[in-house]
Amino acid sequence: MSDSIESVITTICEGFGNNRTRMMDIVREVQETLGCVNDDAMDVIAAKVNTPRVEVESVVSFYAFLSKEQKGNVVIRLCDDIIDRMSGFERVKQVFCDALGIGMGESTADGMFTLETTPCIGMCDQAPAALINDEVFTDLTGDAARQIVDQLRAGVKPERLRRRFGDGNNSNPLMSAAVNNNLRKKGEVIFAPLECGTALKKALSMSPNEVIRVIKTARLRGRGGAGFPTGMKWDFTRGAQGEKKFVVCNADEGEPGTFKDRVILTERPELLIEGMVIAGYAIGAQEGLIYLRGEYAYMRPFLEDTLQKARNMGMLGVDVMGHAGFDFDIRIQMGAGAYVCGEETALLSSCEGLRGDPKNRPPFPAQKGYLGYPTSVNNVETFCCVARILDQGAGWFSQIGSKGSTGTKLLSIAGDCHRPGVYEVPFGITMKEVLEMAGGEGAIAVQVGGPSGQLIGPDMYERTICYDDLATGGSLMVFGPERNLLEVVHYFMEFFNEESCGYCTPCRAGNVLLQKRLEEIMEGKGQPEDLVYLEELGATVKSTSRCGLGQTSPNPILSSLKNFRPLYEALVKENPGGFMPTFDIHQALNESSAIAGRPSMHFAE
Repeated sequence: MSDSIESVITTICEGFGNNRTRMMDIVREVQETLGCVNDDAMDVIAAKVNTPRVEVESVVSFYAFLSKEQKGNVVIRLCDDIIDRMSGFERVKQVFCDALGIGMGESTADGMFTLETTPCIGMCDQAPAALINDEVFTDLTGDAARQIVDQLRAGVKPERLRRRFGDGNNSNPLMSAAVNNNLRKKGEVIFAPLECGTALKKALSMSPNEVIRVIKTARLRGRGGAGFPTGMKWDFTRGAQGEKKFVVCNADEGEPGTFKDRVILTERPELLIEGMVIAGYAIGAQEGLIYLRGEYAYMRPFLEDTLQKARNMGMLGVDVMGHAGFDFDIRIQMGAGAYVCGEETALLSSCEGLRGDPKNRPPFPAQKGYLGYPTSVNNVETFCCVARILDQGAGWFSQIGSKGSTGTKLLSIAGDCHRPGVYEVPFGITMKEVLEMAGGEGAIAVQVGGPSGQLIGPDMYERTICYDDLATGGSLMVFGPERNLLEVVHYFMEFFNEESCGYCTPCRAGNVLLQKRLEEIMEGKGQPEDLVYLEELGATVKSTSRCGLGQTSPNPILSSLKNFRPLYEALVKENPGGFMPTFDIHQALNESSAIAGRPSMHFAE
């Protein structure tokens, strides 16, 4: 390593106070500056932050956007989720491969380009999409892909390739994104007019306990999908013992098919900030963190500017809004491509500069969270609801929606529908009504709540969107008559196997077994008892996995078996001879030979 490169890394580490807990920020900046975090770089980082080198490598190896190997000057990441596959992904991928002369996961010989795939980047309403050096490109075609490569080869920077800006704040010079919000329906909560600061002033006129009581009276439940009562979570956090307390916003919108937070962060960032400050006042915190997924890095300059404007208004900093003794500020913590970090304890691990491994519970974050201190973790939509409740009152909010699910819900709708986008609807709306709004009346199935949710058919379209019926964090994927639903299920299982952190055996191994048995059924090698096998193994994985990812990962198979069982039954058949068509002797021998380190002595092709 040259002295100049070591000096660069040293400067980066010093910029974050040589603080080990800021490891994510350090390695991201090294990656962006040098194109990789190689062995030499990890040695320097470890020495500067006074941590074992293995800790640095564990972080670099865990996150998809970090690499020990040198990346090209231009990194093209094609979004490879189920909606993109339905929208022309394969054609776009092939054109990029042909134009660059490389395969997926490879770099060009001149070191100019790296071509990769990545899971959902929050652009399902305008697929196929890609990230090119953090710049977003949507509605891609084969012709567009070819033109992009030609211009990049000619020396045009990715940010100069945009021929248009998206709607709303996407055209802001600090955002400058060619992304449409596709905000199809504005409801009376999130996207209603609000004068900035009014909710916070009302909160500061109350005691912290009174603020919590208002949130409880409104019966606000977390909008991340689980629906835990927000006021109760705040009460637990406020009452927990700790010298410090923290507020953390989960903006790691990684669930395939979900993009509502993208729109909130673009159009209502002030509402989010105000809700976080109110939360800080209520629980007794002085610091907040917004964990922003790596795929939304293009938003960061805009969000940093919004935070600074809030400081200028006195909404952040010392003696917030003139309230003596209440100091509170917010910083942005970037992720680096890891779906599991949407789970709140994995997210906290990442904020602490570690692998995004989920933590054991109990203790819960409200008791022992970020850096071991009591922490309240809520998502973007929840904080926005908080601000609106404090402004308009608990009674107003609780009259919207249904008894057990008050307020509105933002839905990200994509797939086989005429009007994909974000819809703010009151809880209690039926799936039939939702499909009519989005132009998806001919759908044969809807995946509710992303891959970890459930697949429902037309006989269930009278069911309602609410916590007591069809609960969802916001994702609705619509599938028309031409779709093979088992291929959809298979994609979801591939996704979970790819995104598992690998910590616990049920998730790491069980999901692989589920996927393999599903593949055998799809190939016509299945028997009726295989369906029982899928149900029993799926239940085991759900009940024994360590975190929410593993506990919900079998849902694609289990819900499709429950609601679309004839699709499976049509592919399985009895075998009166007693042979097992699922057993592949060649595969078994290959696996045993690999373990033994030599070929089989008893069987030859």
